[in-house]
Amino acid sequence: MILIPAFGVVIPLVTGMINQQEFSPWKVKLSILFTIGIAFLIWEGNRFLLFTLRSYFDWFNKPVRKIAVLVLSVSFYTIPISALLLVIWYQIFNDGKVNWDTITTTTLVIMICVLFITHIYETVFLVREAETEKLKKEQLERARAEAELEALKNQIDPHFIFNSLNALSHLIEKDPPKARRFNDNLADVYRYILQNKARELVLLHEEMLFLNDYFSLLKIRFEQAVQLQVNINPALFEQYLIPPISLQILVENAIKHNEFSDAIPLVITIDMQNDELIIHNQVRKKILRKTSSRIGLYNLGERYKLTTSKEISVMESGSDFTVSLPVLKIA
Repeated sequence: MILIPAFGVVIPLVTGMINQQEFSPWKVKLSILFTIGIAFLIWEGNRFLLFTLRSYFDWFNKPVRKIAVLVLSVSFYTIPISALLLVIWYQIFNDGKVNWDTITTTTLVIMICVLFITHIYETVFLVREAETEKLKKEQLERARAEAELEALKNQIDPHFIFNSLNALSHLIEKDPPKARRFNDNLADVYRYILQNKARELVLLHEEMLFLNDYFSLLKIRFEQAVQLQVNINPALFEQYLIPPISLQILVENAIKHNEFSDAIPLVITIDMQNDELIIHNQVRKKILRKTSSRIGLYNLGERYKLTTSKEISVMESGSDFTVSLPVLKIA
């Protein structure tokens, strides 16, 4: 709307095509209208070439080839079409007296203008395309992370319920009253899992309450053989966030891999240092029929990376097993 009429008016006046002293006012107007038409044909033709070439050449993968093809195609279209239309202009408005020097100069000016506008046009397109690709990449990355996180969350349920049902089965045969209490507590624990499964973070206070409920299940089965020591000021529980069901996985991992008894209990301690929860237990390795896949610990690490962009730290020796969980302080 702006450039086409502007070039159609300015270029013929600058190159001397239109002599306002020799042309009548109507002839000047008609000749300028014709040159605006030339500008329109040059613009639309090159615009068609730009859009056509975009489907064949990619700026990001083959920029040199794209530039070479673009310059050649624009030149092969603009130069002959401009020269031809200018000759027609001379036939109509200058009594057929063609001034080839003026045509050459005008064609060169048109070509320079086309290259300049093409450069601006493609730069704007390239910036927009880069922003669109970046946005698409971010959306795909977010969708991938959300899918991975959901898959990891879904793996928590069968892993937890499998171990809980095994424990319940053991108690049903050994101590039915305890089995009933275990079943009631299990319902409360599983309710927490269902309620918080869709949440990425929960208050440390909520997670500690859940851990206490879960540990009550262990106490019903193992009594004094398992012990939990939380050495954290309860006032801090409201100041931090943590991915849900994190602590339960670590306690479950300790129970699964260690030998313990009333005489030699398994003591699990939880401390806080430098915005990290330190979960520690002594190692007395249990002989397992099947090598552990450690899927619970692996999933916890992956969930932490996807949810908090932080990594958990696992330190294991012959006598100690320690996991450090970064917690997020509420601003």
